[in-house]
Amino acid sequence: MTLNLLIAPDFAPERFAGWHMLNTLLQKKSGIHIHLMTPASAAEQAELIASGKVDGVYANPFDAASMIRDAGYKAIARPIAKSDEMVIATGANTAYEAARDLKPGCTIALTDNRDVKLIGLRLLEVADLKEADIKWNLVENYQAAARLAIKGEVDAAFFLAEAYNSLSGLTRKQMKVLVESKLADITHVFLLNSRISAEDSARFAQALLELKGTPDGQPVLDELGMSGGFEVMAEEDAEFMIDLMDTLLE
Repeated sequence: MTLNLLIAPDFAPERFAGWHMLNTLLQKKSGIHIHLMTPASAAEQAELIASGKVDGVYANPFDAASMIRDAGYKAIARPIAKSDEMVIATGANTAYEAARDLKPGCTIALTDNRDVKLIGLRLLEVADLKEADIKWNLVENYQAAARLAIKGEVDAAFFLAEAYNSLSGLTRKQMKVLVESKLADITHVFLLNSRISAEDSARFAQALLELKGTPDGQPVLDELGMSGGFEVMAEEDAEFMIDLMDTLLE
């Protein structure tokens, strides 16, 4: 069989090679032929999933919640000690010092990443800002969001924390963080479609979980910024995370 594995399009560009390394290693360890799919945008991801040809997904928590509930996917693993925190940052030369300084009518740059937006809106409750109070500037990637913030063309920008930290040192010197989330229990998740046989699912999961500390696996995990490896995500853990996502939506 061929397992079509889709990687959510919100990883930092320098991780691209790491995903291909992981794909090669998982094929070797599982004996399953895996076809890696790396959509360039959330819209392309949605199209691929809607086509019914995606067997596995490394999904952000927002997408994982809907895919588990509505699309027949099951959570099998998540990265250890790598929660999906987000950052709200602004240009270094602005007068803003904290999230509470942002006012109704402010402009915020963001990528098409729903969970980052949801978390960001929760963090902006301290400023008494709701979605309708903000002018949204949708951009293709986090680098574009940073450029707009640095130039002062937006008041602030939303970032996945890992993406913000992966920006060049020069870029980050021209910015300042207004707030960073501390959620811990919200993570990306490896999902497999329920049509995948129990045997193949077990082989895939075993290959993934046994990477940590191995001569060939640890360098790949380090390349992906997931040095802690992966752990089993039980059904109750997935449900707990979904409940947290529902709370963010309220």
